[in-house]
Amino acid sequence: MRHKFAVIGLGVFGNSIARTLAERGAEVLAIDNDQEHVEAIKDDVAYAVQLDATDIRALEAQNIQDMDAVVVAIGEDFEAVLIAAANLQELNIKRVITRASNKQQRRILEKMGVQEVLSPEGEVGTTVAERLLQPSIRTFLPLPDNYEIVEISTPKGIANKSLAKISLREKYNINMITIKRFFEEILDGKPTEVEHIIGVPKADTIIYPTDILILIGKKQDIKRFIEINR
Repeated sequence: MRHKFAVIGLGVFGNSIARTLAERGAEVLAIDNDQEHVEAIKDDVAYAVQLDATDIRALEAQNIQDMDAVVVAIGEDFEAVLIAAANLQELNIKRVITRASNKQQRRILEKMGVQEVLSPEGEVGTTVAERLLQPSIRTFLPLPDNYEIVEISTPKGIANKSLAKISLREKYNINMITIKRFFEEILDGKPTEVEHIIGVPKADTIIYPTDILILIGKKQDIKRFIEINR
C-alpha cells in the first residue's frame, strides 16, 4: 500500500522531506502559505497546495485526516507551528511530527502532547523521510554504494531470539554492529532506565524486545529485513 504524507512548510527543510518522500514512492501533499514555494515543488509531488495551516477548515478540506503522518516544518513562525499542531491533533491525525528551533520550543510542543519533535540543525530532510517510511528506524546514515547504517527498534519477528537463530548475514545479507540496551539503575535514589551499549554481539546473544539494534547493509536488504519481521 502506498504511504500518504503531508508536509506543511516548504522551506529548505520541508522541501527536502517532501521531495525525498516523493522520490521513494510516497503520495505527498505539500502545503505552504507562500505560492512561490508551492510552485517550486508542484511538479515533484502528488499535490501542492497554497493554504494557511492555522485554518483548521482549510486543512480538513484537503482530507489531511487520511494521511499516515503530517510533518509541520514551518520555520520562523512558532505561533503558526503551535496552531497547526493543535489543529492536527483536533483532526485526530495518526502521527504528527513538528519542528522546534530551540529547547524551549521543544518543551512547549512536548507539553502539548506532540511526541515527535524535530530539531532541523540535528536532522537532515532525507533522514526524516526515511523514518517516516520506516517507522522502526530511529536514526539513519546513508553511505556510498547504496549502503546505510540504521538504528532500529527490535522488530517483533526477532524478539527473544538469538543472533544465531536470526541469521542476519545468511538470510538478509546485513550485519549487526552493536546493540543498545536499557538497564534499570538507581540514580539519585530512584530507579531509572539507563541506555548502554553491550559491545560486539555474539552468536548466543539474545535480542530483547526493548533493544535498539544498530545494523549495516544495503538499503534494500535492511528494508526487506524490517518488512519481513515487523
